[in-house]
Amino acid sequence: MTAVQLGDGLTVSPLGFGGMALTPVYGGIDPEEGLQTLRHAVDAGITFIDTADVYGAGSNEELVGRLLKERRDGIQVATKFGIEGNPADGYTGVRGDAPYVRQAAEASLRRLDTDVIDLYYLHRRDLRVPIVETVEAMAELVREGKVRHLGLSEVTAEELRQANAVHPIAAVQSEWSIWSRDVELNVVPAAKELGVGFVPYSPLGRGFLTGTVSAGDLGENDFRHKIPRFGDEALDANQAVVAAVREVASGLDATPAQVALAWLFTQGQRLGISVVPIPGTRKTHRIDENLGALSLQLGTAQLEVLDQAANAVVGSRSADPNWVSQGREANNVG
Repeated sequence: MTAVQLGDGLTVSPLGFGGMALTPVYGGIDPEEGLQTLRHAVDAGITFIDTADVYGAGSNEELVGRLLKERRDGIQVATKFGIEGNPADGYTGVRGDAPYVRQAAEASLRRLDTDVIDLYYLHRRDLRVPIVETVEAMAELVREGKVRHLGLSEVTAEELRQANAVHPIAAVQSEWSIWSRDVELNVVPAAKELGVGFVPYSPLGRGFLTGTVSAGDLGENDFRHKIPRFGDEALDANQAVVAAVREVASGLDATPAQVALAWLFTQGQRLGISVVPIPGTRKTHRIDENLGALSLQLGTAQLEVLDQAANAVVGSRSADPNWVSQGREANNVG
């Protein structure tokens, strides 16, 4: 696979792996099964592994740490800090003060069982702390050799500019897919302007764009129950988006997942920005399927069908009403 450069020199595989799927957020999982999935991802050529301190209350970092102990060389590990709580049980707050930045990084290094984090993200902005102060504390970790590159998750364009003025930002991570395109309005253009790469999380719409998710498929403890667009009524309405993806996939002898990922790669090219999606899965054959998107070409007519599908989406993409009320979604993102 041809490597991709994010921002100020971080070179990664063109497709990453999102570790949140290997936690109880979508129902229970055996850690040994999770480790086998990670091993398969690396064996298949994926070198960019994404995790966070809140995934499984630290257990996901520990799982990734087991992988790193086996094969640290050639792997770029990204982790995140700033959210308290966890996705499955609910977030309790955010922190971005300087002492917490160091505390969180030291804890992540221990759980990952590594000397350095390749990409360290601010997971969510703490509105009580100027972002320049948070990033300066993160930059201190770079100067100490504990972190190689810095990233931001779900920030506005102006926050990205302020942060990048303190220290180069390698990547912005945000939800971005056929049915979540709000970031294209302001954040993606700002990233292009600054030479910052983009790492779309949930590029398959938390599984929805694969055409395998309906209201009855979500288990009792599934995190997606908290997301408005996964409500029963909204989920039925949003089947129109899946229908568009299936239509294109059928004409290309591809799967919906491959089409959704190929759209993101093409969108990155159209918008002039490096894009490295990080789909997550618990099944090894899905990793192989996802990698098939790298060789899939979408034509003009197919892109028109997929571009128009976003207009049919019903419901917010965020489980956090405070996040939405802060203007970090739809046309308010900026």
